[in-house]
Amino acid sequence: MTDTPAQEKKFQWKWVWITLGMGSAASSRAEGPRELPPQLLGVGIQQKLNAQVPLDLPFVDENGKAVKLGDYFGEKPVVLSLIYYACPMLCTTTENGVLNAVKALKFDAGKDYQILTVSFDPNDKPMNATAKKSVYVGLYGRPGAEKGWHFLTGDQDSIRRLTDAVGFHFRYDKDTEQFAHAAGIMVLTPQGRVSHYFYGIEYPAGNLRLALVEASNNKIGNPVDAVLLYCSHYDPAIGKYGLVVSRVLQLAGLVTVLSLGTFVVVLLRTERRA
Repeated sequence: MTDTPAQEKKFQWKWVWITLGMGSAASSRAEGPRELPPQLLGVGIQQKLNAQVPLDLPFVDENGKAVKLGDYFGEKPVVLSLIYYACPMLCTTTENGVLNAVKALKFDAGKDYQILTVSFDPNDKPMNATAKKSVYVGLYGRPGAEKGWHFLTGDQDSIRRLTDAVGFHFRYDKDTEQFAHAAGIMVLTPQGRVSHYFYGIEYPAGNLRLALVEASNNKIGNPVDAVLLYCSHYDPAIGKYGLVVSRVLQLAGLVTVLSLGTFVVVLLRTERRA
């Protein structure tokens, strides 16, 4: 039996509203109680605009060479990414976001700015940093990139002083031997002051470009709205992540509602014109 045009239209609208309802439900659930589980208490990114990072902090680069944080400052702005190299989830996604953003820039790492990827795990070694650098510098693929994108490791004192200076707070879970942390990057001035924050795992190239320009002129940006993504462990016993990335669900639900709402408006206009 062949459906009439009216039946087909009714069927289409039925699925539009069902899907829209599902999106609204997802958003509603995500907007529910926002109490964090105990593992995430104290975890997050606190905006400390204009804060000075300690440039005398000792670290070790990907070649095993002892360096000072200040070795990467003085002339160019710096993109700072804080991850740990054995992270099973969010850290790789964060670095991929950095890679995608800088590949879209006309500015060149090493020539126009520096990128510092610093591990906040004191157990990470230069060999771990070397492996990460090989991957990302290779994917970035621009001449001189090896002199512009640096991967550092350090002891607990240096790590803590740096992360405290920029407001990056994390916790170590002894049971899973993993870190609970949030995702985001910072842009610092050539003198080492915090100029801009970017939250999440995607950093629009246009916004990053403006942040680098402002930072290069020693300008400090404004506070930004935080959409925090949290990283934790996967529990194979229950088949779920131990900590829920609630903000991802919230954002996904909101995007779904907005997208389907736009679709509904387009259908209404099309129907009226017909």
